[in-house]
Amino acid sequence: MLTKTRASIFTVAMILAGPALADELEPPVSSFAQMSALVGDWKREGTDGSKFHIQFELTAKDSVLIERWVSRGKTHSLTLYHRDKADVVATHYCPQGNQPRMRMTTPDGASKIRFDFWDATNLVNPTDSHQHSLSFDLSEPGRIKRAETYLSSAGEEPSEMVLVRTE
Repeated sequence: MLTKTRASIFTVAMILAGPALADELEPPVSSFAQMSALVGDWKREGTDGSKFHIQFELTAKDSVLIERWVSRGKTHSLTLYHRDKADVVATHYCPQGNQPRMRMTTPDGASKIRFDFWDATNLVNPTDSHQHSLSFDLSEPGRIKRAETYLSSAGEEPSEMVLVRTE
């Protein structure tokens, strides 16, 4: 009788836990998954992309997204994105030789993803020019609004561009 009781308790526990376990196994909407959909080549809207374009590709078993800026056929800079639990972290490798790290500051799964300065390597002085924030508006399929702000002793230098897929 004790064995049947234990089996019944186990069966009831599995039935009750089943939906909860299934929910835990469902992958949540994630900003990293949304950004991974950017894989491919992009150009500034209104240009042919021959002088400047951006390539996105996945590496490390699809756990890291590489954003590579290509100017006149040469890599200009790159930013690596990866998950850190529910967050996404970006490390920007700048031609200035510093590497700002930024952490996602918007809710996971939002169509507008923002990263803000966390820390940096090889940044001698906090007023040396460095990327301080970065954002993507992914609300329109096939079109990205990408904005960034550099910070330096001269103040903030914001810039924005609209990217479309190359054909």
